[in-house]
This record gives sequence, C-alpha cells and structure tokens, in this order.
Amino acid sequence: MQNILGIDIGGSHITMAQVHPGKREIMSSTYIREHVDSFEPREVILLAWVSAIEKATHDLVKDNLLIGIAMPGPFDYEKGISLMQQGKFMDIYQVNIKEELAKRLSISSAQIHFVNDAAAFLEGEVFGGCVKDYKKIFGVTLGTGLGTTFYNGIAATDEDLWDSPLKGSISEDYLATRWFIRRYAELTGKQISGTKDLLEKPKEIQSAMFDEYADSFAEFIITYVKSYAPEVLVIGGNIAKAYPYFKERFNQNLIKNNISLPVKISAIFEDAAILGAASYALKKI
Repeated sequence: MQNILGIDIGGSHITMAQVHPGKREIMSSTYIREHVDSFEPREVILLAWVSAIEKATHDLVKDNLLIGIAMPGPFDYEKGISLMQQGKFMDIYQVNIKEELAKRLSISSAQIHFVNDAAAFLEGEVFGGCVKDYKKIFGVTLGTGLGTTFYNGIAATDEDLWDSPLKGSISEDYLATRWFIRRYAELTGKQISGTKDLLEKPKEIQSAMFDEYADSFAEFIITYVKSYAPEVLVIGGNIAKAYPYFKERFNQNLIKNNISLPVKISAIFEDAAILGAASYALKKI
C-alpha cells in the first residue's frame, strides 16, 4: 500500500495525518496539529514543518512515502515556490519549499506535491467526503476568508473569486467572518468574534443578520457561480456550520432566479484539505 501523508498549512498551524488510500479516510491515530507562526523567520517555519512531518511519518519507509501539501496562495504549486510577498509567510517568499523539505526529510522532491488550499478542500470532499457521486461541483469555503473552487470531473481548480465585485466592494467583505463582526458592531455597538458568538445573541438580531448574509451569498452565487452550471454546491469553513440559520432565505433567493442547486455541507470540514492534498498527490503519480 502506498504510504501517503496529507498536510494542510495555514497562517497559524500545520495539520497532517496519514491517509488510507483504499478506505479514503484519515488514519486518526497519526493526526498531528501544531502551531506555526507564519510571521516567523524562514528557518523557524521550516524547522517546525519538518519536525511535525517527521513525527507523523516516523513509522514509514521513506522510499515509499508520498506527501501532498495544501498551501495558500499565491504559490507556484508545480515548482513548490512561495510567491507570498505580504502578510503571512513573507520570509519564505521565493523559497523553493519543495526542495527545502525534500533535502531536510532526505527524500526526493518528486515525492512532494503542492495544491491550492481551496482546491484541496474540494478534492477532499470528492475523495472521501460529501460529493463523491458528482462530476461538476462548485465549492465555497466561508470563514476568515472566501475560498472558491470548481471540480470538473477530473481535478479541482482555485477560482480565486474572493475579490470579485459585490455591493460596491469585494465579495470577501460580505461573505467572510469579518462581515459578521462589522455588521454586528454597526447594529448594536458591541463586539462578536463570528457566527458562533452570534448564535448566543437574541433571535431578532440573529435573524436580521443571517437574512442579510443569505441575500449577499445568493447574489454571489447568481452572479459568479451560475455560469459554471454545477450539479451541486458544497460549502465548508466555520460559517457553513451556521448554514441552517440562513438556508431557507438563501434557497428562496436562488429559486426566485430560476436556480435549482442542491447544497451539501462539508462532511469533514478541516480534514477535507488533508484528504484532498493526499488524493491530489496520488493523482500526480
């Protein structure tokens, strides 16, 4: 059996696990999540990544090891070179991460494959999640940012619609967690950290905000996603956990615009990117 490690790298963490290719699931006993500050110097970041990978693969034969890594962009995924110039991971800009990891892990760079984190989410849902039986799928991750990805029956691609125009600004301003924080402050003068906090507030303010959010999300789907003609929409990210609170109005808006689009909520959430990175690496060989 092929030994596969799926890795999800974010701005504050690295999460990974071995993946069983036959069962299409994470081997939970190998799960590792460690804090890594993306603003640290490159050597600190690389040492932390390598240390975590070595913990997760200590029982594996390295010659038979395949590593798939879900990584935020901008990034040269084929060559493994970071192109992030501002914000997180600034100190690894133009560093060939594939070669650095291969050298430090004593494996071939051909054993390491990178994939966009949004695309990895959808690859994971296709591989072992909630949309195994569909061929044309649009995926949206709703959380700190807005991720968009399309699966065409062969592979998922990052559609990069986060900054597409919406309501006089960009879509991410209305669909990410920061909208809930900003809008709640406008309406009440008080602070929340996101949808989890909102669910503890009075029903009246909940309903008003989720209705507004449903309208914005539907407008985004109508404007940008309808043209892909997907068979299904799959939603992940922390805001997806609150979907029951804006589901009805969201679907009403779609129906008004003659859109019949089944919606699936992620079955594996944070694990989707790990599974997706692993399945992408499998495809590459």
